[in-house]
Amino acid sequence: MRRRPVAAVGLLVLLATPAWAGAPTDQLRQTVEDVLRILNNPALKSPAKREERRAELRRVVEPRFDFAETARRALGRYWKDRTDEERRQFTDLFKDLLEQTYTSRIETYKGERVVFGRESVDGDYATVRTKIIAGSDTEIPVDYRMLRRGDRWLVYDVVIEDVSLVDNYRSQFKEVIEASSYPALVKRIKARLEELEALGRAKAG
Repeated sequence: MRRRPVAAVGLLVLLATPAWAGAPTDQLRQTVEDVLRILNNPALKSPAKREERRAELRRVVEPRFDFAETARRALGRYWKDRTDEERRQFTDLFKDLLEQTYTSRIETYKGERVVFGRESVDGDYATVRTKIIAGSDTEIPVDYRMLRRGDRWLVYDVVIEDVSLVDNYRSQFKEVIEASSYPALVKRIKARLEELEALGRAKAG
C-alpha cells in the first residue's frame, strides 16, 4: 500500500511545555514524558534492545490511543459489512500496522521539540494542536483528535500538515477493496506487517 511518509510523524510526540492546558493536553503530555524516558534510557538504546524498547513504547503509548475507533473510521463504510470476528481481526491488524510504523519513526528521534498550542473541546471530542520543531526553519503542524472514554482522553486521529491519518488510510483501503476485495486488503496488510518486521530485524543486526 502506498503510504505518506508524513503520516507517522504525528505519532512522534516528543517534547513540549504548553502555556496552558486542559485534560486532553495534560494526558497527552504525560504520554510524551513517558515516551521520552524510554527513548533517553541508556539501557535501551542499543540495537540489541530493540524488542525490549519497543515493548516499553507500546506499554505507554497503547493506552493513549483508541485503536478500535481509528480502525472503524479508517475502514469507513466497509466496517458495517464486517462480522464481529472480522472487525476484531481488522482492528488487531491495523493496530499492529500503526505500532510498527510509529515505533520505527519514534526511534529516529534526534531531539525534535513539540510545542503545544490551542486545545478545543466539544462535548466528548477534543483537538490538541501542536507543532513539531525540527531545526531552525522547520515547523510541522500536528493536530491530535481525541475522544473521551470515561475520565480518559484517547487519540483516534492525527492530522499532519492538514492530512488526516484516518482519511489517508481510508482512501487506500477503499481503493484496494474496490479493485479487489476485503480479503485482499487483509492479505496486503499482513504482507506489509511482515515487510516491516523483516526490516526491523535487519536493522537490529
